[in-house]
Amino acid sequence: MSIKIPAGMAFTASEYNKLGMISSTWAGKWVAFKVGLRTVFNLLTGVKYLALGQALIARLRLSLKDEKIPIWLNTPLKELIVEDGAVAGVLAEKDGKPFRIRANKGVILAAGGFDHNQAMREEFQKGPVNHLWSSGSPGNTGDAIQAGIKIGAKIDLMEDAWWGPSSMPPHMPVMFHVGERSYPGAIIVNAAGKRFTNEAASYVEVVHAMYEKDSAENKHVPATFIMDSRFRNKYIFGTLFPMQPIPKSYFESGYFKRGDTLEELAQACGLDPKNLTETITRFNQFARNGVDEDFQRGASAYDRYYGDPTVKPNPCLAPIEKPPFYAVQMVPGDLGTKGGLVIDEFARVLSADGSPISGLYAAGNTSASVMGNTYPGAGSTIGPAMTFGYIAAKHIAGGKIRPIGKLP
Repeated sequence: MSIKIPAGMAFTASEYNKLGMISSTWAGKWVAFKVGLRTVFNLLTGVKYLALGQALIARLRLSLKDEKIPIWLNTPLKELIVEDGAVAGVLAEKDGKPFRIRANKGVILAAGGFDHNQAMREEFQKGPVNHLWSSGSPGNTGDAIQAGIKIGAKIDLMEDAWWGPSSMPPHMPVMFHVGERSYPGAIIVNAAGKRFTNEAASYVEVVHAMYEKDSAENKHVPATFIMDSRFRNKYIFGTLFPMQPIPKSYFESGYFKRGDTLEELAQACGLDPKNLTETITRFNQFARNGVDEDFQRGASAYDRYYGDPTVKPNPCLAPIEKPPFYAVQMVPGDLGTKGGLVIDEFARVLSADGSPISGLYAAGNTSASVMGNTYPGAGSTIGPAMTFGYIAAKHIAGGKIRPIGKLP
């Protein structure tokens, strides 16, 4: 995801979780100390510490280098070459000139989704959509999917994406929000100033709710993230650490809104003051009782993963009552699109009639997700991408692939 991290800083997924609790737990403070020392070491020595997806890609890139497998950068795919009903290669562009690449055994399309193709998003997805809201790679423009469609490939799930509530800070990449939605003391409301979903649910589910409930009369896109000063001083929000002053540019640009009362905040955001006040009064009572009667926030282990374990009885619920109050607009961002070319168990791309297109394979977000419209958890894109990339290569090479069989 496109999050601007300070120079030299790197952390693992488990460290990110604990960093969110820097003001609440000793484990959070210890991890912050470790990450801080690592950052200083990296800056002083020039060492570039890699973690998470960067570490994975670096290892894969090193493997290609070790095997002396060339990678041609700045060589976009233009179209697939079909001979006698089978894909025999690709027409690409290298140094501004057309270039034919023959494939003796097969072509694997693994070029991401159509995250930054505005025309495709408007064609296939419910509005409002904007490719600038996506945290996906700028190079994901749907070229491979379009090439498959052009020769009759079947597509599916084009209306969906790996959605997530996101914000647009000034002079920075789009911000994809994960842990903040589970931290106690904040909610997300629609244009009427009312809650509409479990904020701590998976990021895909939250945006599904935004789109499903959005209408001209009842706008949910964009939505608004509401927090009080206790939340802001205690938890991470985007790149802001607890107690870190909010940059002046955030207020000047309108990214952050502020109000000494909920009524003032509502007016600054264009929300209904009465509805927002009533919504937060109701939510505060849920927080004190520890049970979200409207959307069951904090009831699942998934919700509680990013919750504050020091907050009882529900680590995801705390009253919103300490002024000043702050608000940030949330748009339906994503980590990439979910729809693409339909493949079979051997990663072969299928035609409209369901038969495999000879010589053509797909993996990653170029293929329609095997997860369907659901989001089982972290790794739902990387896992299938690596699995079906391996299966495709194995099938092309003529290797034996053991069938998975039925689940128990």
